[in-house]
Amino acid sequence: MKKATFLVTMLAFIMLTATQLTAQKADDILGVWLNADKDAHIEVYLVGNKYFGKIIWMQDPIDPETGQPKLDKLNPEVSLQSRPKMGLVLLSDFVFDEDEWTDGEIYDPKSGKTYSCYMEFEDEADHNTLKIRGYIGISLVGKTTYWTRVK
Repeated sequence: MKKATFLVTMLAFIMLTATQLTAQKADDILGVWLNADKDAHIEVYLVGNKYFGKIIWMQDPIDPETGQPKLDKLNPEVSLQSRPKMGLVLLSDFVFDEDEWTDGEIYDPKSGKTYSCYMEFEDEADHNTLKIRGYIGISLVGKTTYWTRVK
């Protein structure tokens, strides 16, 4: 009986530890990232069990023609074209799956298009470069970009 109790306790401990390590690994993406064009910072954050990312800094947040904040003018939804780019959610609904964040979407305000997307670290040992693959249909047809962590 003591052996069975010990085994059950050890198994529960191992499962709890594995769950905590997975959650910790999943949260490694949290923080602020510099986009590939180096003109915006995107904060990746967690809501429930899903990951999102929004613009928190822009190199040029003001439209030189109007003197007002830059707007999401290329959005295909007319009702969204008047929203400011600052604070815009670019990454939505990502879930962590082993070593990547999947099942999410990325919005490109420079084209007004939304793509299916997955993200992973370029190097598992170095969590400072984020590989982002946006695609339509299958991931073979798409574009990869790299973001760097802002320290």
